[in-house]
Amino acid sequence: MARPILSRIALMTALAGLCALAHPAWAALDIGDPVPRFTANAALGGKTFRYSLAEALAKGPVVLYFFPAADSNDCSIEAHAFAEAVDQFAALGATVIGVSADDIDTLSKFSVKSCQNRFPVASDEAKTVINGFDALMQTRPDFANRLSYVISPDGKVAYYYQNLNPDKHVERTLSAVRALPKATAAK
Repeated sequence: MARPILSRIALMTALAGLCALAHPAWAALDIGDPVPRFTANAALGGKTFRYSLAEALAKGPVVLYFFPAADSNDCSIEAHAFAEAVDQFAALGATVIGVSADDIDTLSKFSVKSCQNRFPVASDEAKTVINGFDALMQTRPDFANRLSYVISPDGKVAYYYQNLNPDKHVERTLSAVRALPKATAAK
């Protein structure tokens, strides 16, 4: 009798392990963790410049979102949604930056078309920023995953949200910025 019980326990343990592998913790950076500071080539309104996370954080919270590929349908939807919400983020003292592995020429066009000249997008072809924020898509490692962070001015993760569906990223990050302590949100 003890043998079937042990077999069931072993089977349940193995299944629990497989489930854990099927649903790994997505964001390596947890709430309260310091974020990697970075500079990257970025585009805003079709013009390129050097973006510095440290400089942006000196002005207030930053919403940093990763997206798989400029001009794909879902990435365009998400960029458009962030563009529409930029004034709401700005009213709370926050800025928005998108990051993908696309080249800067592609992102320069995307910054006009989908981002509507409202916020910058940064190129990370080497994927150093993407890897630093654990935003690499596991199933397609040439692309960033759709992952959004709210970073407080002290350089720590205040919130993160991952979902390939672009529909809730703006809503959730805007709520997270609103929930920041007032002194943090309006630095």
